[in-house]
Amino acid sequence: MDDDSSRALGLSDEVALSPLGNAIPPQLAAEIEAARSYRARSKAANTVRAYYSDWRQFEEWCWVRDLEPMPAMPEAVATYLASLAQAGRADSTIGRHLAAIAWRHRQAGQVAPQHRDPRDVIADTLAGIRREQRARPTRKKSAILAADLARMIAAAEGQSPRAIRDRAVMALGLAAALRRSELVALQLADLELVREGLKLMIRHSKTDQEGEGQVIAVPSGKVLKPGARLNEWLSVRGGEAGPLFYRTDAQGMMTKEPMSDRSVARLIQRYAEKVGLDPAAFGAHSLRSGFLTEAAKAGASLPKMQEVSRQKKVEVLLGYVRDAALFENHAGERFL
Repeated sequence: MDDDSSRALGLSDEVALSPLGNAIPPQLAAEIEAARSYRARSKAANTVRAYYSDWRQFEEWCWVRDLEPMPAMPEAVATYLASLAQAGRADSTIGRHLAAIAWRHRQAGQVAPQHRDPRDVIADTLAGIRREQRARPTRKKSAILAADLARMIAAAEGQSPRAIRDRAVMALGLAAALRRSELVALQLADLELVREGLKLMIRHSKTDQEGEGQVIAVPSGKVLKPGARLNEWLSVRGGEAGPLFYRTDAQGMMTKEPMSDRSVARLIQRYAEKVGLDPAAFGAHSLRSGFLTEAAKAGASLPKMQEVSRQKKVEVLLGYVRDAALFENHAGERFL
């Protein structure tokens, strides 16, 4: 968090609670600092990082157009949202950008633009974007099945740090049904090797914004062998604390920085193309949906699937089960 943001989180409290302009007593100062600290932790770390990135994009958009980002005019925000839609951003991403703008205004002690919008230009623009996007045909990313992923892992040939890392990322991503944000957020400390395989601590996720965390089990495996792939990567990575999966540079050498979620998507598409699959049909989420599809085909129970995927709504899992059994006992199989 930058210095401006830190000041914005607590300055207004110090001004408002300063007793008759006198110096703030030590006890009150400590309590103000505690309140500031709690507010700083009100959002998951991944959410805060996304908000800061979104805010910087809005600032740059405003500066190029000689508009004031803080406080932003509702008409400027509505136009920015329209520009995101024109650039092909999903309505969920556009909604997050709007939330980031409101959040940053509140940090700075300003009223969010959507609360200074008597004509509802922001709400109407967002509603129009969502209506148009719902009318468009969408193409979901395909699930990567275990047999195809085994071929992709085999295509990551050699013993370079990048190849070893890529094999581990693909195997673990499917075996633990991880979202890409969860995959790149993993730290070495979140991993525990056990006799049966490994345990992973997922500290934050889309369905766990409060950061309660959940431990999931990953068997050693006989086909994709996530345990062996991960052990191979750890022997290269070393035991230094930090991100589980490091980013590699243009020469394929390890850095100490974490992978980005976009790099996971590019990794999947690169190896999909290597084995003759359409790279446009796959993305990072293909690993997670691949696990659920294979589990449904294997007859796994919904509670056991939910134990790994950590989805709150069982309806999502039922969709995978229905898809996997689409042709089983088909009503027309005896006469078609």
